[in-house]
Amino acid sequence: MTFSSNAKSGYAAAAIPVRTDRGVEYAAFANATRQLKSVETADRSRFVEVAHAVNDNSRLWGVLAADLMNDDNALPVPLRAQLLSLAQFVRKHSLIVLAGKASVEPLIDINTSIMRGLRGEMEEAA
Repeated sequence: MTFSSNAKSGYAAAAIPVRTDRGVEYAAFANATRQLKSVETADRSRFVEVAHAVNDNSRLWGVLAADLMNDDNALPVPLRAQLLSLAQFVRKHSLIVLAGKASVEPLIDINTSIMRGLRGEMEEAA
């Protein structure tokens, strides 16, 4: 191996693109949504997997809610209020899912909508 190839391999890791805040948020929602989708049709025998997916999603929404209540959050207040309302719904619905009385589908739908927003997509009028 030559000096040049050593240098290139040593700096290769630095060439990895840096994610934006929006990209980090998108990745977090994508991961939580992937976990929820993996248990979407799970029965009660997979309760631990369902609980992990639902809990991870709830924690994500908890972090988001805390950020939305921070005075330094730059989002417009009406949008922050709407997102906080969604966070509250996610919290309540998650408890119903864990009780075995509801599906994770609404949680997946909400996360997917958030991901679209983070990508800058506009929802099509229904």
